[in-house]
Amino acid sequence: MLVTEFSTEVVAAPERFDLFTDITDRSHMRNRLRSDDQDDFRARMRVLDLGDVQVSTMSVPHLEITRTAKLIRQSDPEAYQINYFLRQEGALSTAGVDTALRAGDVVVMDSSRPYCGVVHPVLDSWSHVTVQFPRRLLPLPNKAVQAVLGAPVDGRRGMGGTFTRWLTDLNVRADEFTSADIPVLVSVTLDLLGSVIARCLDAEDAMSPEARRRALEVRIHDFIQQRLADPDLSPEAIAATHGISTRYLYKLFHEQGLTVAGWIRECRLARCCRDLTDPSLSSRSIQAIASRWGFPDKAHFSRVFRAAHGMSPRDYRHSAAHGQGVREPSTAVRGRSTTPQPPGDMLSSFIDRSSPSNRKAEHQ
Repeated sequence: MLVTEFSTEVVAAPERFDLFTDITDRSHMRNRLRSDDQDDFRARMRVLDLGDVQVSTMSVPHLEITRTAKLIRQSDPEAYQINYFLRQEGALSTAGVDTALRAGDVVVMDSSRPYCGVVHPVLDSWSHVTVQFPRRLLPLPNKAVQAVLGAPVDGRRGMGGTFTRWLTDLNVRADEFTSADIPVLVSVTLDLLGSVIARCLDAEDAMSPEARRRALEVRIHDFIQQRLADPDLSPEAIAATHGISTRYLYKLFHEQGLTVAGWIRECRLARCCRDLTDPSLSSRSIQAIASRWGFPDKAHFSRVFRAAHGMSPRDYRHSAAHGQGVREPSTAVRGRSTTPQPPGDMLSSFIDRSSPSNRKAEHQ
């Protein structure tokens, strides 16, 4: 198992803050912590251990975090720490600059630089995601990264939105992964982050061609996932949006064992299947569901759906409603999974079908 979950409520209230401090000192860069809720510090943490890269999702009450020059002298992992504020708000002071942080912001910290921050409580909800890894792993020069330290990066749209959706998917599906999945999870996470920072600095040329290509692939897949409802979504529109030729777009998909049109179709079918089996949407017509996900032509949708599932959309809905098994899409490609996951999930196109975690999922 790559996932470890932790709650301070395993001990008595007076011991909870000390327990949290001890755990985070061992799992993250050391900081001096203080809280208005130290008498009963209720916190949760979920850690996805990817070797050199660690992705932690936390829920904490009020917390002040200070990394001092003394702590840096005592212990410096020479690491970057990325904090994505899911719902929490806070403030950060570094190099004499005070910055307000709000939900949706991403901020980059360096273990070798002092800082002081505060986060405000969010009850009964994951509040932020932290990614920590050695500086040497980021596909950008350290000198370039220093320019964005402590500055909020918008994680609600653009490349920042792609990166934060990827982090959200990592958290949602963390229990599915095995050690066989680590290399691709690490490479995509770091390449996406590198691309986000490079965009902020207009320094994408500093990234390796391979890192730029992987980040572009994820960005394109995310773009498609966010626009499946558009019946005019086309290879030409996708290529133009990302500043590449249609021919190069086809090449990128071919290298993944996919076709552009085929993957769009499978993603749309997956959304339709989800809605057809959702009890809360039982009163919505099949055609309304099909149109919602880019299939405005009823006859065309019926043909495509039957080819994928061996039954009509109506029979598929009926079977699901009565607890009968339904067939998954029959399309298969070389070494990759073409069955898209639920909305917002970008992981499927980048986790090899041959990995143990995916073989397990396919047989459930």
